[in-house]
Amino acid sequence: DVQLQASGGGLVQAGGSLRLSCAASGFTFDDYAIGWFRRAPGKEHEGVSCISFSDGKTYYSGSVKGRFTISSDNAKNTVYLQMNSLKHEDTAVYYCATRAGWCDLNGMDYWGKGTLVTVSS
Repeated sequence: DVQLQASGGGLVQAGGSLRLSCAASGFTFDDYAIGWFRRAPGKEHEGVSCISFSDGKTYYSGSVKGRFTISSDNAKNTVYLQMNSLKHEDTAVYYCATRAGWCDLNGMDYWGKGTLVTVSS
């Protein structure tokens, strides 16, 4: 079974950094894409970043581009989201999700439980 588990959330001051981890099992990274999403209080679900292992392409939303970096450790079946220069508006529950093939933030098939990131202003 495909399973995903996000971790690494916590409380951080504005301007600080956190690294989220998405531990995956039940599938091979080579044929899949993994994305990071977030839902902030009172806001819509937002696709933050995605990596497609079939071609190595990455995607970032405009709100995080230049501050967040997606990466992976294939040996550990883990995808990371390094978040720098955090802002109060980055406060949200962060989720990772996956689908076969390319990144399609509107078409992810499997979702993990989220991890809460709180940025104090």
